[in-house]
Amino acid sequence: MRACVPLTVAILCGLAWAAEENPKEPELFLELEEETEGAPASSLYLAPSSCQGRCLEAFDKHHSCHCNARCPEFGNCCEDFESLCGHEGFSHSSDAITKEELQSVSEKIYRADTNKARKEDIVLNSQNCISPSETRDQVDRCPEPLFTYVNEKLFSKPTYSAFLNLLNNYQRATGRGEHFTAQELAEQDTFLREIMKTAVMKELYGFLHQQNRYSSEQEFVSDLKNMWFGLYSRSKEERDSSGFEHVFSGEVKKGKVTGFHNWIRFYMQEKEGLVDYYSHIYDGPWDSYPDVLAMQFNWDGYYKEVGSAFIGSSPEFEFALYSLCFIARPGKVCQLSLGGHPLAIQTYTWNKSTYGNGKKYIATAYVVSSTH
Repeated sequence: MRACVPLTVAILCGLAWAAEENPKEPELFLELEEETEGAPASSLYLAPSSCQGRCLEAFDKHHSCHCNARCPEFGNCCEDFESLCGHEGFSHSSDAITKEELQSVSEKIYRADTNKARKEDIVLNSQNCISPSETRDQVDRCPEPLFTYVNEKLFSKPTYSAFLNLLNNYQRATGRGEHFTAQELAEQDTFLREIMKTAVMKELYGFLHQQNRYSSEQEFVSDLKNMWFGLYSRSKEERDSSGFEHVFSGEVKKGKVTGFHNWIRFYMQEKEGLVDYYSHIYDGPWDSYPDVLAMQFNWDGYYKEVGSAFIGSSPEFEFALYSLCFIARPGKVCQLSLGGHPLAIQTYTWNKSTYGNGKKYIATAYVVSSTH
């Protein structure tokens, strides 16, 4: 599978490369969403001169002091950095995760994904590739569904089954509060329990434990539950959203689809006639699954201008990579390597509310680039 347009022809809106990252590779393709409202903004903080609610945030030159992993190295930490952010386990620059370490562990996670789809498990019909300038046209250029065939035996695997049980627990419209039943809360725990049994998540935890991010698996799982399933408000005062709902299930805000970055969700909704695949602007370089596709589609009356998604990956694989990037590069581009190909993931933190001792929820996470 190959890119159908040069990635240099598209630009990710509002994205600034971090100083320590290489701005030349991989190149970016367009991802338009309302999600940047979760990006760092000093107006969202009660005290910009404090680390309250700011642990892990990306460097912002407009702030008078900082709360990231490298502020001790540069001597520009806020006075309360040690007391508020020391629990994060990297209050010293020696604990910062390097780009090379991210690329190494992502390759290990890639190799560990034994639950991914095999080539014969999915027949994809990507059809018409368009230019980025055409993504706003909202024209259906693909008469056939994206998925011609999926081996649904995949969905009987424990992590897939647990994942599917979560998808019907949400209202897609923002502004409507989410209220979980006891069963739905139990389904969250089941999902986390099942993925933690996999080699993928064991690889991720082992790496983060070695990096002094978590002292125990129990602490790690508890943090995953809060950052992914904790509710916050994207609209009005209702607790109407979470990182998991946004990234994996999808939402509708102001008449547009936001989030919705999961192939399983796409397939199930397309099968029910609720998703209409329109076109794509990018098809990744991988010759086996998981692959990456950046596409346009209509979700039951609402349009997604560009939505990137892994194709054929296991739920634990996506969950692991997005979690890795959120923990190691919150609010920034996170450069990984999968099967020898570079890939970048963008995360955003939700800064309007926090959990624990100033920790932030995931606002979104999605693939922003690759090369071929």
